Amino acid sequence: MRESIRRERDASFTAFMREAQPSLLRTAYFLCGDPDLARELVQDALVRTYLAWPKVRQDTAVAYARRILVNGRADHARRVRREIPTPILREVLVEPDTSHLHREQLVALLAQLPEQQRKVIVLRYCADLSERQSADLVGLSIGGVKSAASRGLAALRQLTISSEGKVHEH
Repeated sequence: MRESIRRERDASFTAFMREAQPSLLRTAYFLCGDPDLARELVQDALVRTYLAWPKVRQDTAVAYARRILVNGRADHARRVRREIPTPILREVLVEPDTSHLHREQLVALLAQLPEQQRKVIVLRYCADLSERQSADLVGLSIGGVKSAASRGLAALRQLTISSEGKVHEH
């Protein structure tokens, strides 16, 4: 009996992992800008989610894993005293699901933002979370999320202007 319960749990987690992993990986990559670190953060989040799987509600499993991911990134940033920002690339086109080069350009821009603004921008506009969901994950009020998003978007616009002397519109 125990074996069949474990198999069912493993099967449901495997299905969850297949569905959630691409989104978690994209979020992690936008948060940290390092594909290797992003994979590590996602792996850690999935391991921790698996360990808690019997207690995790299926309808909130992705949010649960995403919270672990965001917290893992914050923990890593605390351990690393100084991060070297990625240089801003010449052409900056910020659109969802663009080419690999454009994603790298977005990551280069995001790396220039303070950690909190970067988290809010990634959660709101890359992971498409609501203000409330983003606030819960980052530990801010909804007003704090709005403020961080506004400042972050303004900084991204300024970085885009300063990198080329003009704004790229899409």
